[in-house]
Amino acid sequence: MVRHVNRRVRDAGIRNVVSVLAEPDDPLLPDASVDRFVIVDTWHHVEDQGKYLALMKRMLKPGGQVVQIDFQKRELPIGPPLAMKIARDDLVKQMQSAGFALAAEHTFLPYQYFLVFAANPAR
Repeated sequence: MVRHVNRRVRDAGIRNVVSVLAEPDDPLLPDASVDRFVIVDTWHHVEDQGKYLALMKRMLKPGGQVVQIDFQKRELPIGPPLAMKIARDDLVKQMQSAGFALAAEHTFLPYQYFLVFAANPAR
């Protein structure tokens, strides 16, 4: 997947994308170096989510964002089993507990929620 992304970035002539093959429990990025994390349909695979959120918060630049797109917690024709899904409200509470505020929500996806969080500077 990293090679695929690298080829697409190269072929498109994009200069502001850097791929990193990270560890499952650490994005391996410098502090204050990330504009936006985008997590799509994979949050349930992160074992220590609280630790991971703390790392991401530290790695975000001021004004940075975390985008979380994941399957709604209900029976759907696609996606992981119901037991693996994270309800939208539970994710919002988890993010708020880690010092993030819900900044935007998009509702155009039929099976997923699309949430944008900003680091709360007061925390």
